[in-house]
Amino acid sequence: MRSKEEVFTWIARSRIVPVIRASSEREATLAVGQLLAGGIDVLEITMTVPNAIGVMREVSAQHGQNALIGAGTVYDPGTAEACVEAGAQFIVGPCLDIPTIRFCNGSEVLVSAGALTPTEVATAWREGADVVKVFPCDAVGGPAYLKSLKAPFPEIPLLPTGGVTLKNVRGYLDSGALAVGVGSNLVNLNFIRQGQSEELAVLAREFRLAAGVV
Repeated sequence: MRSKEEVFTWIARSRIVPVIRASSEREATLAVGQLLAGGIDVLEITMTVPNAIGVMREVSAQHGQNALIGAGTVYDPGTAEACVEAGAQFIVGPCLDIPTIRFCNGSEVLVSAGALTPTEVATAWREGADVVKVFPCDAVGGPAYLKSLKAPFPEIPLLPTGGVTLKNVRGYLDSGALAVGVGSNLVNLNFIRQGQSEELAVLAREFRLAAGVV
C-alpha cells in the first residue's frame, strides 16, 4: 500500500484522473489498457462498473506496479473497505460522506470527498479529506467557479469533475485545480464498442498535451 503522500504526489504530477464508468468488466479493462498506453497512469474505477471490486482486483494485480488505481462513486465505509482490500490506493466520493472520510483516515488511505458549495468544501477539509472533489463543477460555472473557491480556500487541494473537456482542461488547472477528473470526454467507450479502442490512447495523449503534462 502506498502512503498518502506518495498517492497525493502521483495525482498532482499526473493532473488527469480518468473516471471509468463502463457497462461491462471487459469495457473497463480495455479502457484501462488504452489509457495506460496513452500515458495516463492514474485510474479511477467507479462502483457503477459491473463487478467493480473484481475489476479493481484484476487491474491492481496486473498494473499496480506502474499505475495508481483508485475507486470512485464510494459513499459508505463498507464499500471503501472492500475497495481498499481489492487494491484501491485512493477513494473518491461523489458527495460528502463523513464516515467514509473517517474510515479512510483511520486506514491511512487518501480520500477525495465530494463537495460543491463553500460550506461542503470547508466541512470536507475540516473532517480530514486529503483532496476535495468539486462535483458537478461545470454545472455551477466551471473554471470560473473553481477560481472563486480557491480565493477563500487556497490551502485546500481541489479536484474539479464534471464537464472537463480538451478545450477547458487547461482552464481548470490554471484556476488552481490540483488535478481534474474526466469522464466520458476522455473515457469514450464508443471507441471500444466500435472496435477502435486504440483511439482511446490517442485521446489520452491529446488530453495530456492540452493539460500541459510532460
